[in-house]
Amino acid sequence: MTDSEILSRLTSIPGITSPNPMQADALRSTAPQLIIIAPTGSGKTLAFGVRMLKALSEGSKTLQGIVIAPSRELVVQIAGVLRQLAKGLKTVELYGGHSFADETASLSPLPAIIIATPGRLLDHLQRGSFEISSSLDVLVIDEYDKALQLGFEGEMKRIVRRIGTPRNLILTSATELKDYPSYLGLKNPETIIGVSDKEKAGRLEIVSVESFSRDKLDTLSALLRTLPVQERTIVFVNHRESAERVYRRLKSDGVSAGLYHGALDQQQRMMALDLFTNGTTPVLVATDLAARGLDIEAVGSVIHYHLPVDREAWIHRNGRTARQDASGRVFVITSEADTMPDFIGFDHAFQPPVDLPELSRAKIGTLYFSAGKKEKISRGDIAGFILSNTGLSSARLGKIIVHDHCALAAVPADDLKKLVSTLSPLRLKGKKVKITPIFP
Repeated sequence: MTDSEILSRLTSIPGITSPNPMQADALRSTAPQLIIIAPTGSGKTLAFGVRMLKALSEGSKTLQGIVIAPSRELVVQIAGVLRQLAKGLKTVELYGGHSFADETASLSPLPAIIIATPGRLLDHLQRGSFEISSSLDVLVIDEYDKALQLGFEGEMKRIVRRIGTPRNLILTSATELKDYPSYLGLKNPETIIGVSDKEKAGRLEIVSVESFSRDKLDTLSALLRTLPVQERTIVFVNHRESAERVYRRLKSDGVSAGLYHGALDQQQRMMALDLFTNGTTPVLVATDLAARGLDIEAVGSVIHYHLPVDREAWIHRNGRTARQDASGRVFVITSEADTMPDFIGFDHAFQPPVDLPELSRAKIGTLYFSAGKKEKISRGDIAGFILSNTGLSSARLGKIIVHDHCALAAVPADDLKKLVSTLSPLRLKGKKVKITPIFP
């Protein structure tokens, strides 16, 4: 595919009018080995995506590209981006928590691109779920530094040995590594550096918020009252138990909040992210599991309920906001029990007023459908079903997300009950589907 064709595809994606410098460098690159170093949210997926397309053929019926990512959520997000960029090329996701039978079925006919977690990909390779007929055109290892941190080096080593030497190897990382293992076979790779921490820091407003009690819940609740109701905000805590406690308090205060930590199963974590991104629960209480590997647009504020454990956690938490060219705010709630680390500096302090009005709930709700991709349901099917059978205008229909066996549509919260009542008796593409309201 030519550079001009790839550029046309890139700029056809909503919100993209031109490539950023990192994406432009990746598009120009012809190096067979490429390292892209940039924080999450800098457009890194599109950068390696355009470089992938240079090596892929629309007419081929063989597996051409494999992308390895360290988390299930990141696999899903990468797939969403690449499907927009690589239209016409079959793209399949493989990850734990997914039905293995569904995945195996999706591999026939063979896709052009596979996006997978290391363990799941290795499992399919060992079972012979698909074949690599010749040298793979492109292998991408995304968030390579995090994959090492999470202990996936053994799986990646075995995967690379089974795949053989790819014609093109792309590594992405948030941090530059001093050494790379020999099994990658790196020989003078080209390196592209994305937005620097210094440049990103210039778009961040770092704010100190003092809590007069060691228990910071009252201060957190007051702080949230000062933020726009629909602004996406992530509240970071250091422990799962703390996340549960903070979440329960915010819910009791009427905050439209979600919960995200490692003790939740895959379905619960996916749902939490869906409701966060579609505006139903615009406040997300999370551990550092959410600090990396998630590409969530338009997070306005990050709140450190607990101080980060180290500089790396500080950087990655803050990386959830001020993404691309946007600005963002970082609030650090402090108490007399805290010892401020030297890597945290403040632009100014803020004290939420004590006489603020009650919190308003989010204005967006969700329609949950008990059918998805495997039932041959698409976003267009959901949109058409809602718009043609209700008085809802297209301007009031929000984000639609379709998974394997379910789908979610964001709608005005005030209309939820009426919409469920109207749609529940009807059939979606001839199928009887259960429709459940999810209130903010």
